[in-house]
Amino acid sequence: MSPRIGHINFLNVLPLNYGYQHTAQDLKIFYGVPTFLNGELEAGRIDLSNISSIEYAKQSDNLLILPEICVRADEDVTSIILISRKPIENLRDDKIILTSKSATAQCLLKIILHEGYDAAPNYETRAVKVENPIDDDATAALLIGDDALYIYLNRPKNFYVYDLGKEWHKLTGRQMVYGLWAVRKNFNEPLQSTYEKIIRAFEFGIEHKADAINSVLPTKPFSFEQLNKYLGNVIKWDLTAEALEALKLYYHKAANLNLIHKDFALQFANVKD
Repeated sequence: MSPRIGHINFLNVLPLNYGYQHTAQDLKIFYGVPTFLNGELEAGRIDLSNISSIEYAKQSDNLLILPEICVRADEDVTSIILISRKPIENLRDDKIILTSKSATAQCLLKIILHEGYDAAPNYETRAVKVENPIDDDATAALLIGDDALYIYLNRPKNFYVYDLGKEWHKLTGRQMVYGLWAVRKNFNEPLQSTYEKIIRAFEFGIEHKADAINSVLPTKPFSFEQLNKYLGNVIKWDLTAEALEALKLYYHKAANLNLIHKDFALQFANVKD
């Protein structure tokens, strides 16, 4: 049986998406935002996917990590931001709107505000629009993905914009892993062939990054130069030993705030069948 593969089609994995289109047309790809695909994976309606890194912690009993690949940034991430009416150090019990698209970003913000700024905001999850990112009843809002990148590059007047990757690095001195690839433990088919196709698709997309960027420019509000800097310079995709240590620290801090359970270990899929 061919694996059902989820794909979060954000710009931060544009090379992989381009590779899927050109080298792996035989794969069954299901597209969606992180929270949707997290749920599809948990329900067993897909077999493997790129997922929010926090989701692995929540589903660790049922998932295995695919080695070597992730979505990470050394410091600034530029596509996960807090936009605020007041300086971040002045936030206390203010209402902050959280995008419903990513649980990892929600957790990251809560860690940063609690540990870095001694804030205890009132969080509310609802849709966040790039045209009007902060509703009238709120002080700040969390955005991710293409919308966040647009605001980061086109900062609106009279608002403060904070890059959560930079804030995490300021707090910990570490990089941050935002996404992983994971497969369900009960997937019984050989994984090696599918894994190799994903890796080849990624490599093809990175090798043809300029073509990948040009393919989306007509539908995206970014220049070639902006996306060329973002992909590969800001966003990186190799799951290094240092990245894994940073991920463990993120999980530790999330557990201390009771955002995830404490007892789980990183388990990796065997892709050498």
